[in-house]
Amino acid sequence: MQKYLSEARSLLTLAVPVIIAQVSQTSMGVVDTIIAGAYSATDMAAVAVGTSVWLPVILFGHGLLMALTPVVAQLNGSGRRPRIAHQVQQAFILAAIVAVITMVVLYNGKHVIAMMHTDSPELANVAIGYLHVMLLGVPGYLFYQVLRCQCEGLSKTKPGMVIGFIGVLINIPLNYIFIYGKFGMPELGGGVGCGVATASTYWIMMLMMAFYSMRAHWLRDIKWQRWQIDFSAMRRLFSLGLPIALALLFEVSLFAIVALLILPLGVIDVAGHQIALNFSSLMFVLPLSISIASTIRVGHRLGEGSVEDARVAAYTGIATGVMLACCTAIFTALLREQIALLYNKNPEVVAMAAQLMLLAAIYQISDAVQAIGNGVLRGYKDTRSIFYITFVSYWILGLPSGYLLAMTDYWVPRMGPAGFWCGFIIGLTAAAIMMVLRIRYLQRQPPGDILARAAR
Repeated sequence: MQKYLSEARSLLTLAVPVIIAQVSQTSMGVVDTIIAGAYSATDMAAVAVGTSVWLPVILFGHGLLMALTPVVAQLNGSGRRPRIAHQVQQAFILAAIVAVITMVVLYNGKHVIAMMHTDSPELANVAIGYLHVMLLGVPGYLFYQVLRCQCEGLSKTKPGMVIGFIGVLINIPLNYIFIYGKFGMPELGGGVGCGVATASTYWIMMLMMAFYSMRAHWLRDIKWQRWQIDFSAMRRLFSLGLPIALALLFEVSLFAIVALLILPLGVIDVAGHQIALNFSSLMFVLPLSISIASTIRVGHRLGEGSVEDARVAAYTGIATGVMLACCTAIFTALLREQIALLYNKNPEVVAMAAQLMLLAAIYQISDAVQAIGNGVLRGYKDTRSIFYITFVSYWILGLPSGYLLAMTDYWVPRMGPAGFWCGFIIGLTAAAIMMVLRIRYLQRQPPGDILARAAR
């Protein structure tokens, strides 16, 4: 029991700064929406539409680079720190290639916005303008993630926390300056102004992280060599990161498609769904942060050559996540009406949101297990299974069952939005079960095979 408690302390030491960093990153989107809304309702809607295109595309690139964290953690744990610089350099090259592709995709995002058939040409134009300026921040965002993954792989999560928090503080005045045209800047409006401010913030955060990385005493032994492309190393990073990226894309697109399917059901259903989803996403920051910390701990322990300690780290992460999820589930269930009232005062909207938040409380434990299981599997460098588990759970089980419950009378009288949320419960529970079974399967392999996989 003592070793589990000790591991839990180490895990939380890593996770708390990650929680703050994740909240800061999420807050930037909230700040954009609030300030754009203060300028005009059209600009706020345009930012929301633009973000619906931006988010899946940038998260795909982010997912590819997340492979760097377990690679660095394993090298650090095995005492091969001199090899870390080479891996980080290859990650930078991969990020540059991904950035170019991402920028091209975002530039052509205007075609996706055109397919949404919005009734307002002005809204569509502002959303396209928002995307076109946001794509300028893509390299800064991805390079920042490379440096952040390096720090987190070395069990240093505080730099991401501090710089993420500073980023939010910088983003607020930049929004004001570019939206309203202060200090000699042109007035760009809520949509384009938000895009310029956020893109600029990503570059500033990247430069701050680069400056910190060059000055940090604990990174002085990691010396960069002459830049050269190592196709073998990049291929390994890509093969590890692609399943993670696809899993993120599956998850984000699932919620986007559900939102589109709910649209014909009416304003009350849509508003209630959005409130419940927004609050649920906020609660998801906790297991997501534990997941990142679990990746670091498992990867580091495997680097040290201790399969048993990696097992302890894995189950400590899952147990910690379940305990936190129990607390957030109780909090959500008991205060769901009061929480919904913070978003909207319409009694019908509040009633719908409260009903869906009760279902959200039910799935939070499953969500925590699958999210942390995802992080544990990344630590074992078993990312391909994440792809298959996510695809089967969300797209084969969750979405079809949710659609049947919500929109048809096939099983029960149609449930409306609650049916989709029951589908979420089914999908996330299936993912949690499969993640745990996969972890148990991996841990039963011969220690030599586990360590060989981790050293890839």
